[in-house]
Amino acid sequence: MTMTKLFGIALFCGLLSPSQEVLSGLSCAISPEAMQNVLSDAILRNGLLQQHLQGLVLPNIMGEGGLLNAPTSITGLHLVRVQLPKLSVVLLQGNGVQLTIAAKLELSGKCLVGLLSELIDILVDVSITANIKCTNFESGTVQVVIEDCLCILGAVKVRLLSGLLSLSVNEIVLHQLTATLPALLCPVVDIVVNLVNIQLLGTLNAVIPVGTAGTIHYQLASLPFTSGLFLGLDLDGAVKQVGGSIIPHDSSPSALPLLLNKLLILGLRQSFLSAILSLLIQIPPQTFTCTPEVFSGASRLQEAIMTLIQDGCSSCHGTGPLGVKLTLSGNPLILLEENKATVELSVMIQLFMKRLEGAILNLLLLKADLGLNVQVSITGGKLVLGLSLGSTSLSLESSDVGISNIVNLKPHCSSLLAETLLPLINGALGIGIPLPNVLGIPLIKAEVQV
Repeated sequence: MTMTKLFGIALFCGLLSPSQEVLSGLSCAISPEAMQNVLSDAILRNGLLQQHLQGLVLPNIMGEGGLLNAPTSITGLHLVRVQLPKLSVVLLQGNGVQLTIAAKLELSGKCLVGLLSELIDILVDVSITANIKCTNFESGTVQVVIEDCLCILGAVKVRLLSGLLSLSVNEIVLHQLTATLPALLCPVVDIVVNLVNIQLLGTLNAVIPVGTAGTIHYQLASLPFTSGLFLGLDLDGAVKQVGGSIIPHDSSPSALPLLLNKLLILGLRQSFLSAILSLLIQIPPQTFTCTPEVFSGASRLQEAIMTLIQDGCSSCHGTGPLGVKLTLSGNPLILLEENKATVELSVMIQLFMKRLEGAILNLLLLKADLGLNVQVSITGGKLVLGLSLGSTSLSLESSDVGISNIVNLKPHCSSLLAETLLPLINGALGIGIPLPNVLGIPLIKAEVQV
């Protein structure tokens, strides 16, 4: 089978094996253990399940043959506490998870046996298993639906205040709870799961400022994908400049890699990164006098230019020092290959001199197409790119003094850009690309693979 690869950057805890390919898309893969911890925090440790079970009121229990064969009724039965709750998660094939909650429910009420009325405490083991499916993806949101919910009761312990208890009361309680509890507990689990879905989607649908340049709006791009090994979340985003204009990029659907034993995988597609670079790299035109204080090779550049014009430019005599104006041309483009990332960037280089009377003499207008090597790292939850000069292609746009051969200027112009413009670009990129706190799982000890 032939597969077209669309490359991106993957951020992960642990290394991918050489056979595992990272395809296009901002995606993350969560291991079952990590997903289990996330849901345990949201449902159990934050008290969400306890809160929604607290108002649980059970129907009255009526039975015959209690103590001394007298009729038995249990009324006002309500939940007192959820003891020792535990949660486990199994990832299902497709786009769903199986959630199991095991707990001891402590119930209390009034028990009337014959003419004797007293308090009754019931401790019942329950195991609730729900198959949860994600559906109805629209505009970055999904609905969750519980397709199957199974509630199984285990051991039941009944205690009366007087200590008098017959086996028949135990049987009545177990029979009635088995008939009524599942219909009460499953709707509560449905409510809790939907609330957690809203809470977790908030981590995937986040607007994050990028310094003072603008914002990135991260958003779920498609339905979550699950296998027995991982949950995949495909993210895309909108890159917006200050003032509201959106920098366009290709948001084609992406495929998620098959990953084993990974805590969190984030894949940033090439076009999305290019849009973010366009937001960050907004350097205004730089104009300066070409001196050794600004650029170490200033004298050599000026000598090379004067050699080119000395025989054919009588008006160049009596001029001042060489002036330089650097202007970014177009938007940066990041190119991702296996284990390699480069940024393509074009710069207009205007070289000029001032005549004694103050007029500007434009010697050369050059276009430099740069290939910048990229070093990628994760710092403080941000993707940080560092650029170094890899290649320079120089072309002549115009010359007011008739220069046509610029071959000897290439090394001088490369040094000029490396010393003056590149530090400004790296300074702009130094604030980093903020990454979403997906499902609340922090990027700790993250490694990067292109």
